[in-house]
Amino acid sequence: MEHVSWRPYDGGPDSTVVGDVRISDPVSFDHLDGERELLAYLPPSYADTTRDYPVVYMHDGQNVFDEATSNDGEWEVDETMERLAPDLEAIVTAIPNAEAMRTVEYSPFFDASELPDEERDRYGDVEPLGDAYADWLVETAVPLIEDRFRVSGDRHDRGVFGSSMGGLISLYSLFRDPEVFGFAGAMSPAVGGPWEAIFDWIKDVGPVDARIYVDVGGDEFPDHDQRSAQFEQGAERLVETLSGLGYDEELRYVHEPGAIHHEDAWARRFPEAIQFLLG
Repeated sequence: MEHVSWRPYDGGPDSTVVGDVRISDPVSFDHLDGERELLAYLPPSYADTTRDYPVVYMHDGQNVFDEATSNDGEWEVDETMERLAPDLEAIVTAIPNAEAMRTVEYSPFFDASELPDEERDRYGDVEPLGDAYADWLVETAVPLIEDRFRVSGDRHDRGVFGSSMGGLISLYSLFRDPEVFGFAGAMSPAVGGPWEAIFDWIKDVGPVDARIYVDVGGDEFPDHDQRSAQFEQGAERLVETLSGLGYDEELRYVHEPGAIHHEDAWARRFPEAIQFLLG
């Protein structure tokens, strides 16, 4: 395991970060031959206790804490966790996405034949790297965080969380590595179209001992009815698939009428999601 140092996060005068957030030295992402800095939010009580904490690994890390680094708004996870403390506390690790290679990195599988003709050029020839990313998550990210910070050793206290493509890779990681992760949050997950192989794959894996949160907005893409329907129908099919495997009280599904595919909506729904997963 590579040695990584951490320092207090300083996002500059435009930063919206609150609480104790740390930033790492650059960490290698061998599957894309590059480096990224990880972020770790520590609970308010962390410095004054010796206890171990649950940990959440969140994708699209640029958007998790800081408006200044986000592509179009932040999730306000730091504000939410500060507000929920001391009743609910956890370490939150934010892993930045691969920007232009985000779709490739978060795709465990990809079938371009499921795309409408006008959208095929948008993605090009995608060679899925989702398995390589899931390997990196388990083999690099988890050890780095848990070697440095006081993290609970109970897999039920360790989970993955994301939106859209980040929701897809969160579900995949949970069912691929259930000995590592005990919960997953999937907001507006990309599980339709070229990624719909996730349904049969989950059925083949079968149920794992975990808590799962799924949600979707009622108007994900206001200017694109077909894409909106794909996301709504995908989320509904995902919940049906999970319910068919026996998930009941361990599964939470939220449909927010009128909500769009945006960080503002995910920030709004995050408090309910994290309280369900860690409550």
